[in-house]
This record gives sequence, structure tokens and C-alpha cells, in this order.
Amino acid sequence: MTTINNKIWSLSFVFVLVSNALVFMTFEMLLPTLPLFITALGGGASQVGLVTGIFMLSAILTRPFAGILATKIDKKLLLILGIFLMALSTGAYYLSNNISTLLLIRLIHGAGFGLATTYFATLAAEIVPKDRRGEGIGYFGVGETVAISVGPMVGIMTLELYDFQRLFFGGMAVLFLAIIMAIFIKIAPKGKKVDKQVSGKFKLLEKRVLFPALLIFLIGIAAGGIMSFFSLYAIEKDFTQVGLFFLLIAAATFVIRLISGKLFDVYGLPVILIPGSILSIVGLIILYVAVSDSMFLIAAIFYGFGFGAIFPAIQTWCLNLVEEHEHEDAMATFFNFFDLGIGGGSFILGLVATVASYQAVYLVASIVYGLVLVIYLVYFVRKRQSNKHSGKREELKNQAIN
Repeated sequence: MTTINNKIWSLSFVFVLVSNALVFMTFEMLLPTLPLFITALGGGASQVGLVTGIFMLSAILTRPFAGILATKIDKKLLLILGIFLMALSTGAYYLSNNISTLLLIRLIHGAGFGLATTYFATLAAEIVPKDRRGEGIGYFGVGETVAISVGPMVGIMTLELYDFQRLFFGGMAVLFLAIIMAIFIKIAPKGKKVDKQVSGKFKLLEKRVLFPALLIFLIGIAAGGIMSFFSLYAIEKDFTQVGLFFLLIAAATFVIRLISGKLFDVYGLPVILIPGSILSIVGLIILYVAVSDSMFLIAAIFYGFGFGAIFPAIQTWCLNLVEEHEHEDAMATFFNFFDLGIGGGSFILGLVATVASYQAVYLVASIVYGLVLVIYLVYFVRKRQSNKHSGKREELKNQAIN
């Protein structure tokens, strides 16, 4: 047994939640500010895309090694290593004097981010009781939600008040605080039985979580549209409350995660994924037809409720499909498919915006969520039918024996 006690809110859970939130806050601090730094170095739009893409590629290529590394090295040490790489990289950005150096630093930063995000999720899953994992992962995600909503604002304010040096060194200081938090995370040691089950083989992806990974990939495509094009769509529609829009998404996500995890543990995935998909579709359709500020803000609330419930539910589903010593492989696959969805979605929906309009992006995004809902409903119905047939076969078998 790897849980410290039967309660979710242990000190270790608080440390892993806060440390993870600090990591995501520094990541979000750089999203709106790093492009400005690239421009200051003489780079253009293509260089901004390259710097963003190479970070994502590095994280994706690093995550498959998380599982095999965890069989040889303590995963808490690996987590600290990941955060340390992020801290050094964040501080080193200021030392960059050309795009080539910046790309090299981004490779290291992406590798650290890939390791840290994987081990944060697996440690959180091991700290909380297994029968309350949905609730625990939901709470764990609340820290990310707050960080994601606060991070860009902190980054922009820091740059407005000071300069790039204090932005990057300040981010590095926050990450060192995250390391201190991570040092105090405690998990119970594994028993010998679990150690013997570990194969130690490299896995590019975990096959048992491919179906939920496909769903999170599609969700990532839709999320890519929200993240990449909303500011431009807002200009097109003369909507000025962009900050409030994203704040409402974060607030709705925060609220729903306080209750969706409990519902997952009690009633299972369908009660989360089906209503969550419908709420997201409604939000995206409202966004597509929006003609007033109030419609944009209502769309943010609906989308925030839907996405905020679905993301931790699928994450918990992936964790539950594998054994505990395979959590790293499951989370590596989960995050990689989500990141690929965001990256692919930004590209595909960018083409939609070029051919049609930014408004069309959100119609396509709603169709993608509709596809998620249809695929899951087909899976759910087939699984129920399969379980019924299995039950009947077992009943007939027992009758024959008796």
C-alpha cells in the first residue's frame, strides 16, 4: 500500500499540489512574455512558433522514458531533477543572445517539464487513497487551474514593472521554491511484490490507455483553438474582456473540480464525461454565435465547467487502467496525446481560420467535442452489452455445474 493514510488532505498532498501549481505558474508566466523576448532578439513569427514547438517536442520525447527511469531511480528525485532543469532553463533565458541559444535552452526546459508533469501526477495518485483517487486528482488539478489563470497576469505585470531579467530570475526563484516543496513530499515505500512486477522495459506509449488517450487528444484539439485563437477572434468580434473570459473559464474549472472528483468515485466516468462533453459543446456553440459580451462570458462558464470536469476524469481513468508501478507510462501517454492534440489543433484550426474565419474555428471545435461524445457513447453501450453477455454466460455456466 502506497498511501500514507486514508485522508486526501495530508501534508504530502498539499506539498505536491502547491509545488505542481508553482511549476505551472512559471510555465504560464512565459507564454505571453517569451514571444516578446524572441522579438527583442530579432526573431519573427516563425521563430516564435519554432521556440514553442521545440519545447513541446522535447517534453513529448522525454515522457516515454519516465516509466523506465522510475524503476531505477526514486521518482521523487526524478521529479526534483525535472523541476531543477526547468529552474536553470528559466534563469538561462536571460543569457540568450540569439535564437539558436534560446532553442537549446528550450530543449532542456521541455525535457524538465516532461519529467515534472509526469511525476507530479503519479505521486499525487500514490498519495491519495485509491478509492478516492477521482476526488484527489480533481483537487490536485485545482492548483493547476489557479496557476494557469494567475500565471500570464503575473508574467505581464512583472515585465511591465521591471524587465526580462527580473521576469526570468523571478521565475527561477519560484521554481526553486517548488523544489523545496517537493523535497517534503513523502510516499510509503513499495513492497517487494510490486518491485518484482516491474518489467523495466521502455514504453513509447501505454497500450491500455490508448482509448482514453484518443479522447484527450481530441479534447486537446478543441483546447488548442481556445488557447491559440481566442484573442484574435475577440478582436474580430470587438470583444474587449479577454482577461475576464479566461478568468471565468478558470473559475468554472475550479468550482467543478471540487465536486466532479467525488461524483467520479461514486458513479463512475459516464456521469462526468457525457454531461461534461455536452457542456463543452454548448459553450463552444455559444462562442460561435456570440454577438455580445454577455454571450462570450456565458460561453466561458459552460466551457470551463465541461473541460474542468472531463480532464481530471480521463486522467484518473488512465491511472485506474494500469498497475501502480505503471502510472508513469500511463501519464506519459496521457500528457503526450493531450499536447499533440493542442499542437495539432493549433495547426489544423489555424488552417480553418485562414480558409474561413476565426469564428469557424469554434464551430469545428464543437464538432470535435461532438465526436468525443459519440465515440464514448458507442464505447459505453458496447461495454454494457459485453458485460451483460458475460454475466449471462457466467450464469449459464453456474447452472450447468449445479
